[in-house]
Amino acid sequence: MENEKTKIAHNNDVELKGTEGDKNKRGYNSKLKELFTTALYFIGVLFVTWLLITFVIQRTVVEQTSMETTLQSGDSLLVDKISYRFTDPKRFEIVIFPYKLAEKKTFYIKRVIGLPGETVRIDYDGNIYINGEILEEDYGREVIQPNSVWSAKMYEGVTLADDEYFVMGDNRNNSVDSRFDNVGPIKRDDIIGRAILRIWPLNKFGKIKKTGA
Repeated sequence: MENEKTKIAHNNDVELKGTEGDKNKRGYNSKLKELFTTALYFIGVLFVTWLLITFVIQRTVVEQTSMETTLQSGDSLLVDKISYRFTDPKRFEIVIFPYKLAEKKTFYIKRVIGLPGETVRIDYDGNIYINGEILEEDYGREVIQPNSVWSAKMYEGVTLADDEYFVMGDNRNNSVDSRFDNVGPIKRDDIIGRAILRIWPLNKFGKIKKTGA
């Protein structure tokens, strides 16, 4: 009887040890699964963030004064990068595009003035003409002054190709834009997106609006 009791006790010890081992194994597997799930979550977040920044929206900071008084140096903006995949840029929208002649990666922010197929001209009084008619707009900080650095074609008129846009800064006398040969008309495929929201400074937070046709 005592031998049988001893055997039963030993068997119980084995069962208990086996149960504890199973619990430890299940706990390890649970932690491993939790770690794997967390890693997948962060990978997913990074992937979605990359998709948003690459194809949907990104933040940009204004570093110059060419868009005053609409935008100030230091303003932080959100740029919509997806709309132009479905629609074309419209007149007076503020767009972002690369300046290809810069040694380092540089982007310009300007306002769309001329659309594909139109002829843009500026007279010596600073008036802007679209297809022979004066453009009615009030974005310019001041009257455009004649500039000998401009392309001479500006006074004769520049006709845009079917995929070109004429852009200018609102600070018309302090902006390097489509009036200059080193920038010129902007190709449709080079336009990255349009500025839609100012998020900094907070006292100027809000949607960037446009008017006009």
